[in-house]
Amino acid sequence: MIQIERLNKSFGSADNIHHVLHDIDLTINDGDVFGIIGSSGAGKSTLVRCINLLERPTSGKIIIDGKDVTNYKGKDLLDLRESIGMIFQNFSLFQQRSVLKNVTFPLEVNGKKMSKSERLERAHELLKLVELDDKIKQYPSQLSGGQQQRVAIARALVSKPKIMLCDEATSALDTKTTASILDLLGSINRELGVTMVMITHSLAVAQRVCNRIAVIDDGRIVEEGTTAQVFGNPQSPITKELLRNDNLTTMSQTGDESDNSSLPEQA
Repeated sequence: MIQIERLNKSFGSADNIHHVLHDIDLTINDGDVFGIIGSSGAGKSTLVRCINLLERPTSGKIIIDGKDVTNYKGKDLLDLRESIGMIFQNFSLFQQRSVLKNVTFPLEVNGKKMSKSERLERAHELLKLVELDDKIKQYPSQLSGGQQQRVAIARALVSKPKIMLCDEATSALDTKTTASILDLLGSINRELGVTMVMITHSLAVAQRVCNRIAVIDDGRIVEEGTTAQVFGNPQSPITKELLRNDNLTTMSQTGDESDNSSLPEQA
């Protein structure tokens, strides 16, 4: 379980402070696919980067499985980050390394003793899971965007994380490829029990894969609940605006176009 308590994050000096996050309280249960949605600049990415302490909260707490990790340093911090995988919009692959070596890279640098054969076995296992076991000798430049993201997903899983953070992981992909990546993430969540936190500006993405969502606006959580509750009965002005601007039919659970008559009309 991830518990975020009264989290604040500011940047800048005393005479020029920019407050990005304001008193964030969230609970993300084990096994959730939890979406954090909002417009560009709302604070989504900063919030998710606080979870693995890539950004240090200015105040507040990050509690994971009952342990306050907010001030972790050294080995504790390294172990925490190993237990939290992360995938990004731009894939962040090493262009000079093959698909196989991209996936094994975290195991090569984590300081834990693992033989080369063990690293390769783990990488092969995950590349089979993401359906790229026939691409192990290729390089990122030889792959499509969707294939590159599958490599990034395999790499994020190689250390057997309990949590995966997805920061706009499908924004660079077309609709069909996005659907296939979301289906893959959903199957990983179900089969491996990995808790997922998904940052997205797309309600259609959240509708397809998230069981719970929080809406963030100007650094504040303005709405939270099950995906069906929030989309079916939006309370905040920003959620209503996002619903007006987002075509939810393109990411239906079946992948086919369907009407959204169950959603309320927005004035």
